Amino acid sequence: MNSIITHPENDITTDVVFVKTIPGLGVFELRPIDMENDIPLIHNWVNRDYAVYWEMNGFSEDDVRDTYYKIQEKAEVYIGVFNENVAFLLECYDPKNDIVGDYYETQKGDKGMHILVAPSEKAIPNFTWSVFTVILDFIFSDARNKRIVVEPDARNHKIHLLNKRAGFVFQRVLDLPHKKAHLEFCTRKDYYKALQSV
Repeated sequence: MNSIITHPENDITTDVVFVKTIPGLGVFELRPIDMENDIPLIHNWVNRDYAVYWEMNGFSEDDVRDTYYKIQEKAEVYIGVFNENVAFLLECYDPKNDIVGDYYETQKGDKGMHILVAPSEKAIPNFTWSVFTVILDFIFSDARNKRIVVEPDARNHKIHLLNKRAGFVFQRVLDLPHKKAHLEFCTRKDYYKALQSV
């Protein structure tokens, strides 16, 4: 499916850093997290059963806010908006500054990511896949990013399938202090090749 991608970095009237329009579906935007206005919603998401791998079940709103202030010290945190509704959360980080960097040989151009999609009120076919393409298009739109690194929980079978569809290649199981994880890499070439077969 063709898409239209723009970079509104010269638009001083908006905080939006990336836009992708998917014909027949709608407009996706990425903007930095607003710690005051977004945290109540994020708190709702991370306390739901489906977000158990986010490891914040039982956190208070203040706990979630404090956590994101800490995360922002080492990562860029974005809110994904779909047709003007908040739809997902994205964290982008440098793996060499993260615990995962102690478990594999990092390379210049590596970019780590974590994503959390909002609970769906109305099912949209392939919505999570569309979110995934928005995120990977955004990360790879920066020429400095050569490879995306992910370390999802080994039990999170849904994300493993999504990663494989997007071109991620499984490396090995990692025994991290807080979880058993799959180390997976996706280069720009891997991603674009995967898109051709979708």
